[in-house]
Amino acid sequence: MERPRIAVEPPGPRAKEVIKLHREFIATTTHDPENLPLVVERGEGVWLYDVDGNKYLDFSSSISVNNLGYPTHPEVKKIVIEMLDKLAHAAGTDFFNPYQVMLAEKLVRIAPGDFKKKVFFCNSGTEAIEAAIKLLRRASPRRYLLGFIGCFHGRTMGSLSLTASKNIQRKGYVPLVGGVIHVPYPNPYRNPWGIDGYEYPDDLVNKVLEYIEYWVFEHLVPPGEVAGIFFEPIQGEGGYVVPPKNFFRELDKLAKKYSIALVDDEVQMGLGRTGKMFAIEHFGIAPDIIAMAKALSGGVIPIGATIFRADLDFPEPGAHSNTFGGHALACMVALKTVELIEKLLPRVQQLEKIFRDYLTLLKDRYSVVGDVRGLGLAWGIEFVRNRKTKEHDVKTRNRVLYEALRRGLVLLPCGRSAIRVAPPLIITEEEALVGLEILEEAIKATTT
Repeated sequence: MERPRIAVEPPGPRAKEVIKLHREFIATTTHDPENLPLVVERGEGVWLYDVDGNKYLDFSSSISVNNLGYPTHPEVKKIVIEMLDKLAHAAGTDFFNPYQVMLAEKLVRIAPGDFKKKVFFCNSGTEAIEAAIKLLRRASPRRYLLGFIGCFHGRTMGSLSLTASKNIQRKGYVPLVGGVIHVPYPNPYRNPWGIDGYEYPDDLVNKVLEYIEYWVFEHLVPPGEVAGIFFEPIQGEGGYVVPPKNFFRELDKLAKKYSIALVDDEVQMGLGRTGKMFAIEHFGIAPDIIAMAKALSGGVIPIGATIFRADLDFPEPGAHSNTFGGHALACMVALKTVELIEKLLPRVQQLEKIFRDYLTLLKDRYSVVGDVRGLGLAWGIEFVRNRKTKEHDVKTRNRVLYEALRRGLVLLPCGRSAIRVAPPLIITEEEALVGLEILEEAIKATTT
């Protein structure tokens, strides 16, 4: 197939001007103009075009948002037009509309767990986590929450208190919301005990559970004061880390033992990214609360959702609300998006082997690749200076990002020295192989 077309090495003249004006007028967030000087003008399928006419294959899905590709999927676009002629916003947390009910019914049906559920609608992942925190605070006198080192749950003050993926995200914002205790995540490649979690997964799982039961429950706070345990089934910003298969079953046993709620953050890994609608389905448990956002509307309009056990519902009107929660247009867009993603799950499962096999070969061929891990179309590649010491190689990771971009492949970083591979779910096998070949070219260019 046709390779990406790079007419002007990024950043081109128009891109430089946009970046300059961006820095002048827009707040500093997470942009990296040195390694990712991409100024997107439009998209087409799994392809992005910058303001200078360069064509790129997208292996980012705009942070796992555009799971249906670019621009708006035609069936979703039809829904948008229909709703604009009918109703967009109608104060969905004060008045009632059928559209949020339709989406809520769908989410309740597809979410794991054979128990009655309800849904709170909002606009983003961090808001979905904030709602989960408030649900637990109102439902129980318990005031402590557990989170995992390496997990990302958002940047507002409540969710930031649970976030522990990079210290820059928390720096300067203390004091945060109190009562949060962080524990080690069962990272098979990097963990405090130096256990090879791929070879000895049970040992790693036992160490994490022992840490919670002994160091936390015996020394810091008794389990009867812990309301919930927040986790990502696969860490996103922390490095696309996949825990041992049996970890969440064991964590679920511990939580049930002490009547602690499990809160599953599916914001980045949910909605088909791993080959199942919810990433936690790979691990065989049903969380008490699930937070969603990002891909829920395929990037068309902001929407988030918190699916929760019905008995955790807020006790009276006004305990929590949201101006745009239950936004009619957003709900119908999300409903169609969910239906379309359901049909893509077999494709994702088939493509998983292609990515697994090719990325494993890259690890065999290039010593700078320390670890490769993932499921479905969510893969992490970690770069190291030395495989034995596992010293992070941030410089090589950043060079690979730029070398890939100048060859026409869009990637994003994650963790301290990793790259995430997360193409739109509509990608073809041929397009996937083109992107993987470019990725290898980029790695080879940085190591020769």
